[in-house]
Amino acid sequence: MKYKQLGKSDLTISAIGFGCMSLQLDERENEKIIHKAVDFGINFFDTADLYDKGMNEMFVGKALQGKRDKVIIATKVGNQWRKDGSGWDWNPKKDYILSCAEQSLKRLQTDYIDLYQLHGGTIDDPIEETIDAFEILKKQGKIRHYGISSIRPNVIKKYVSLSNIVSVMMQYSLLDRRPEEVCLPLLQKHQIGVLARGSVANGLLVNKPAKSYLNYDEHEVRKAAKNVKDMSTQDRSAAQTAIQFVSGNSAITSAVVGIRTLEQLKEAAEAISATQLSTTEREELTKLIAVNYYTDHRE
Repeated sequence: MKYKQLGKSDLTISAIGFGCMSLQLDERENEKIIHKAVDFGINFFDTADLYDKGMNEMFVGKALQGKRDKVIIATKVGNQWRKDGSGWDWNPKKDYILSCAEQSLKRLQTDYIDLYQLHGGTIDDPIEETIDAFEILKKQGKIRHYGISSIRPNVIKKYVSLSNIVSVMMQYSLLDRRPEEVCLPLLQKHQIGVLARGSVANGLLVNKPAKSYLNYDEHEVRKAAKNVKDMSTQDRSAAQTAIQFVSGNSAITSAVVGIRTLEQLKEAAEAISATQLSTTEREELTKLIAVNYYTDHRE
């Protein structure tokens, strides 16, 4: 496994991160998969208080007991479940973030969170108040660093200019190259780490039937998936090809892959040691379909 420094932080994380959202409600199986991930050299585990109404954090925290000094735990805050359980609402207020941090610490069974992330955000949020909450938690030693999870260029720009974020989590894949225009160069310039999710585009680049995705129609999605498959080799699966397209971008710190089975774990973990995409192969992949751009939340 390869490791990279996350932005300007003192966190060194695996080039493949474990996206815990995909874990199922099976404590024993989750523990087995998480322990195996550590054996593979994966040290970055990303969860959120939103997932399974906190149960995901509990599974992750319990599975990592006794391994705390070997792993980097990231979680997220900002989505508040309604009392009737019908859904959630956005809440980026200081008091809410401070109270949620306490609850996440308990569920994760840890004294500190390595990376605490705002789980979304809009340009109309009380951004300075939100930042203040993270800074308070950092001073209290309850979190080591903070970041945001967002695909909105205007929100990302605001946090870059006003805060001490060390990372941004965003969707990025061969079918979603929108970050390449503004966000990746901006974050790289400011030495802010990028945690890329969605590298296989919900499975459309690997094994799911083609359908429209973002601004691409079914034909374009099928074309992209075919070329990913055709470019794969005996030593590099289609999923590994898609992951390498993401991890090979110099702005990306870690490709955070959703994992729910041991087979998916092995394939993702071994993507780094598989035959790497050449510069020519990357160029061929990018010529398949027209690059897409963010149309909303630009300014």
